[in-house]
Amino acid sequence: MIVYPNAKINIGLYVTGKREDGFHNLETIFYPVGIKDILEINRINSAQGVCLFENTGLPIDCPDDKNLVIRAYKMLATVFSLPAVEVRLHKVIPYGAGLGGGSADAACMLQALNTYFDLKIPERNLLNYALRLGSDCSFFLKNRPLFAGGTGNEFEETGLSLENYTIMVVKPDCGLSTSEAYATITPAPASFDLRKITEVPVEQWKEVIRNDFEQQAFERHPEIRRVKEALYGMGALYASMTGSGSGVFGIFNQGKGKVDALKGEFVWKSE
Repeated sequence: MIVYPNAKINIGLYVTGKREDGFHNLETIFYPVGIKDILEINRINSAQGVCLFENTGLPIDCPDDKNLVIRAYKMLATVFSLPAVEVRLHKVIPYGAGLGGGSADAACMLQALNTYFDLKIPERNLLNYALRLGSDCSFFLKNRPLFAGGTGNEFEETGLSLENYTIMVVKPDCGLSTSEAYATITPAPASFDLRKITEVPVEQWKEVIRNDFEQQAFERHPEIRRVKEALYGMGALYASMTGSGSGVFGIFNQGKGKVDALKGEFVWKSE
């Protein structure tokens, strides 16, 4: 079985408070984009609960106990008598970019196992499993534009569509870890209610929508700022860092934006 986990961008990101459990409350819009990994699952003849993992494409530098794909399998294996599997993940979504690649892989693994082995897990239970793997994993089970609150796990419909625009995603040659990004963040109330995003034309977003991580990220990694400025120089209507990673996206009028203008970076452009 082969599935294609896709990335997301964050349109706006406000860190609104520190929680007693050590996590942060936030407000953002999750928007799916077409950068995709390739995840293949095959049943093998081995003991129940065995998950053999192979990584191609971009390397995944983490032990098995932190690999979200393996953890998704092991989680379900504690509840269901899962046959042994061999998993191949061809990694395309860059790590540390704020694109949610690991979370997407985990969510797709849950969905794929549910389908492949006919586990009949209802959506609400899958969402709970996904939440145990990561705050934004559950978004990828829904995988449509949503306003997210809480730790990124409380969703409201937004009605936002950018299908008539071109989206470009760029990751410079640096990464930002989640812990690094949150280390010096100062929570504050959101300066704009992202639930009202459809009331504001895209051309005006740069006046009202912000990502709270940008200032500190620009100070530590000036190349991220340069990418954002380059996107505006290319004619982007709106450009922003996505999530708490080093990826930056630009929204252009349809068909605009030249990929070759940012050579040496990871660059993706919607069709």
